Amino acid sequence: MATSRPLLTVRGSEGLYMVNGSPHFTESTVFPRESGNNCKAYTFSKDGTSFAWGNGEKVNIINVTNKGLLHSFDLPKAVCLEFSPKNTVPATWQPYTTSKDGTAGIPNLQLYDVKTGTCLKSFIQKKMQNWCPSWSEDETLCAHYVSNEVHFFENNNFNTITNKLHLQKINDFVLSPGPQPYKVAVYVPGSKGYPNFAGPHAALANKSFFKADKVTMLWNKKATAVLVIASTDVDKTGASYYGEHTLHYIATNGESAVVQLPKNGPIYDVVWNSSSTEFYAVYGFMPAKVTLFNLKCDPVFDFGTGTRNAAYYSTYGHILVLAGFGNLRGQMEVWDVKNYKLISKPVTSNSTYFAWCPDGEHILTATCAPRLRVNNGYKIWHYTGAILHKYDVPSNAELWQASWQPFLDGIFPAKTITYQAVPSEVPNEEPKVTTAYRPPALRNKPITNSKLHEEEPPQNMKPQLGNDKPLSKTALKNQRKHEAKKAAKQESPDLAPTPAPQSTPRSTISQSISGDPEIDKKNQEPKEETESNRTTERTSSNWKTARKNRLEKIQKETALLQELEDLELGT
Repeated sequence: MATSRPLLTVRGSEGLYMVNGSPHFTESTVFPRESGNNCKAYTFSKDGTSFAWGNGEKVNIINVTNKGLLHSFDLPKAVCLEFSPKNTVPATWQPYTTSKDGTAGIPNLQLYDVKTGTCLKSFIQKKMQNWCPSWSEDETLCAHYVSNEVHFFENNNFNTITNKLHLQKINDFVLSPGPQPYKVAVYVPGSKGYPNFAGPHAALANKSFFKADKVTMLWNKKATAVLVIASTDVDKTGASYYGEHTLHYIATNGESAVVQLPKNGPIYDVVWNSSSTEFYAVYGFMPAKVTLFNLKCDPVFDFGTGTRNAAYYSTYGHILVLAGFGNLRGQMEVWDVKNYKLISKPVTSNSTYFAWCPDGEHILTATCAPRLRVNNGYKIWHYTGAILHKYDVPSNAELWQASWQPFLDGIFPAKTITYQAVPSEVPNEEPKVTTAYRPPALRNKPITNSKLHEEEPPQNMKPQLGNDKPLSKTALKNQRKHEAKKAAKQESPDLAPTPAPQSTPRSTISQSISGDPEIDKKNQEPKEETESNRTTERTSSNWKTARKNRLEKIQKETALLQELEDLELGT
């Protein structure tokens, strides 16, 4: 174990240095500060015991436990560093360059032996995408992408290719986590015809997307299924400039499905839970929805709508943070996922980076350049919403990177979730609430609350007893309308409509026929008008919405009745 508490590494124009974790937050003596702005990259090993960085002249590797220098490699242009899972092979990548006369450049991807410091293998890797080889967790298998092929090596013997996966126009691959048997998910862009998945490269499962310019593949921890976010660069319907997004579920037993998302719009983030039995999706036009799905792709819990575009699981998977970073205001929602209960709602404005601490209690948020070149700095939070430490870089400096020292699972014991904010000496800055502009003519009038979008509250989507499946989107919408109407009736019983009368009683005034058509017509007109007025009076008493002219006629009913009696007496 490297240290008792995770260290925080900071890289910026002020140099490269480490900060002790909670509760001290002082600069660590494990790594002496390197001043200057020449550091291009750094990384920890998976267990946090080794640390590598490039200072513009060399790539150095130290042991964090005893602070001793392990190796130093002459790689001044290295911009990417990585360790294999068991910390036996460090990998470095430099931008690929060719000579002026057009001759091929030298290999720019190097793999070293951390014990001896010798170079095990060098490759030419032109693109930064997928530059680093992928290892299995026990390092018995290593996969490396070459044009249209994935090469496999065993036991870190990079001089012998033990197997090749060749498919036409392979664009991306992801090696599964966990123990044997190992699996690999491969993306092949669309072309005429269908890829051949039979023969020696027979696929366990496959799915065609028809609309996909690029994909993101996410294995669950048990390597039993993979989620694929397929996206296009352009939305031909014109609904979004983010392009079109679809979410697909593919299991290693051959099952596959399209995840039906109740709201249209881009898919911002998808994460598996720690037990590999459920996954969360953040999707839809703002305000975005967050929904929990099971392995049948049925919704289990809906977290409602809000300004979020990312989801982050804690180390032990018992806390979920939903956040809105980037061009959003930095609202975070911390949830107890077992009880579906909201713990806190802190706000960290202008944040560009988020990371859980390996202890499962603390959170790091940072504002880094070049994403934002003003107000750079970082904050360390407790998940209950308290700020424990804060650092703002000077106005003439920049923060480029900040991250936690990793630890293996199980080093820190899981603790019971608390809902009470922990004490802190750092004041929690409340964001300034900006009000909407109001014209001078409306400033002295009452403010009317109007919203562009109706907010949806969280709700449990599990089927009730007696129901086999959860309600569909249309059924839920109709159910909400019915409940709203029912509530309105209970709140305003006097405005509830009453059944219309089955028949209108006839006037008690006798109808006489004098034999003279003109006199009879004159007698009939007041009678008809009286009946109309009485019907209007009944409608008015029920709905109170009669027109003004009808109300005036009702008030004149006495005069009309008197006129009718005079006419009958005259006949």
